[in-house]
Amino acid sequence: MNSRAVQIDAPGGPEVLRLVEVEVGDPGPGEVRIRHHAIGLNFIDVYHRTGLYPMPLPARLGMEGAGVVEAVGQGVTHLAVGDRVAYASQPPGSYCDVRVMPAMNVCRLPDAISFEEGAAMMLKGLTAQYLLKHSRPVEGLQPGDFVLFHAAAGGVGLIACQWARALGLRLIGTAGTDDKCALAIANGAEHCINYRTQNFVERVKAITGGRGVKVVYDSVGKDTWDGSLDCLAPFGLMVSFGNASGPVPPFAPGILGPKGSLYVTRQTLFSHITSRERTQAMADDLFGVVTSGQVKIHVEQRFALAQVQDAHRALEARQTTGSTVLLP
Repeated sequence: MNSRAVQIDAPGGPEVLRLVEVEVGDPGPGEVRIRHHAIGLNFIDVYHRTGLYPMPLPARLGMEGAGVVEAVGQGVTHLAVGDRVAYASQPPGSYCDVRVMPAMNVCRLPDAISFEEGAAMMLKGLTAQYLLKHSRPVEGLQPGDFVLFHAAAGGVGLIACQWARALGLRLIGTAGTDDKCALAIANGAEHCINYRTQNFVERVKAITGGRGVKVVYDSVGKDTWDGSLDCLAPFGLMVSFGNASGPVPPFAPGILGPKGSLYVTRQTLFSHITSRERTQAMADDLFGVVTSGQVKIHVEQRFALAQVQDAHRALEARQTTGSTVLLP
């Protein structure tokens, strides 16, 4: 059968994204064929497109989707034809109508969660899960502890704001407009700092009575790195998990000592979902907080698959809030 898929032949701006016809066969051992109902848009897709995260060319983009299983390969026991499913997974290629892919990270979607929510929540929600549950400072996190979360009104941020509140954490967010700050607070942030009009380091110190936060979650990268380190309490953890403003330049580890013997880690979801069991356990945790109502998935922008260039432009221009989906 044929499918439309978004492909790049060389790295570049949104204009390099083109819709092509591809042939889709039957799944091999350990694989499934999925017909998408919705596809997630994420900043990692931009990194793939620009070549920041290099891929062999020509390359297909997209790490997240939701749809229905059409065929199951040999050895796949956790999925059946007709199952509603969602995933965040390597290899890239979710920007399409139909695809064959490894089944390991594909999870059955609870009936209470729509395809759009599923496509909007897997990569971002599993990221929030590993950040709050597995990327913890050496002294741990307890209810009442302060954490700092940059880009708090984005897709990962809005999930993290709600989940942190459910865990009893006092989340301080940052965002680039007053409207985005209000959105983060409406979703559970205790405070949100407009970093365009306020010095976020000074505000964090004021909010925490000069102590600083136990952990900073930072997907912005270059622009927030130095300030983030200055927000940390002694023995605090700097969790870098993205580079929306560009990659963090090289730094001397020696600076971490005088700042309070800090810890630094660079995290990626794909280190956490290395087995079927681990992926399912993380997904079950995510599905649980969503179906309980503690976390709502905000699908704020929708683009047709053919409008993928416009979707990338909106994401890079920081014109989006919450999650964005492409619709086949």
